[in-house]
Amino acid sequence: MNQVDTYLEEGCGRCSYYRTPDCKVHTWKEIIIQLRKILLSCGLKEEYKWSQPCYTYEGSNVLIATAFKDYAALAFFKGSLLKDPNNILVAPGEHSQASRLAKFTDIEQVENLDDVLRAYIFEAIDLEKTGKQLEFKKDPEPIPAELQAKFDQMPELKTAFEALTPGRQRGYIIHFTQPKQSKTRESRIEKCVEKILRGEGFHDAYRMNRK
Repeated sequence: MNQVDTYLEEGCGRCSYYRTPDCKVHTWKEIIIQLRKILLSCGLKEEYKWSQPCYTYEGSNVLIATAFKDYAALAFFKGSLLKDPNNILVAPGEHSQASRLAKFTDIEQVENLDDVLRAYIFEAIDLEKTGKQLEFKKDPEPIPAELQAKFDQMPELKTAFEALTPGRQRGYIIHFTQPKQSKTRESRIEKCVEKILRGEGFHDAYRMNRK
């Protein structure tokens, strides 16, 4: 068995339900298998990244077939660039600028949308063929007062933060500003100081562990 076959048989291994009937992969296994057939028939290369089946075109990530607690999904890396005439794509979160999900809870949904999904997949492949890139939000997220206070206390932290890519800066700021209480925001910042000083993004360790 290859890694995707193992994923379908045993689960993704990202939680304590690995290799149990309660793993979310098993909940949506029939749907993921059907999606897999469609993806492979479109000429994409099947790989295994971030503990999930990932489909690529000439080395570029196009989309992932994955299982969530409440649904299975195709996650298009450049989904925000797709036309989406059938309105089947949704952003995974309010701050998502690129990825878009097509969600499924029934095998019949996949079967009924077979032609539609193929059209979306081929459009996503064309984006890679043409080399079209996403234009991410350029306006920086406002620096929260608690982070600014830490910058004033540790100028080296400010220097390290400004050396991060805009995406990594944004990831941290979103993480820091989510709590309503200032004390909680301060705690989150304190826990991330060493990561920022090392030049790491908030999600870097997670991504490395899932490869």
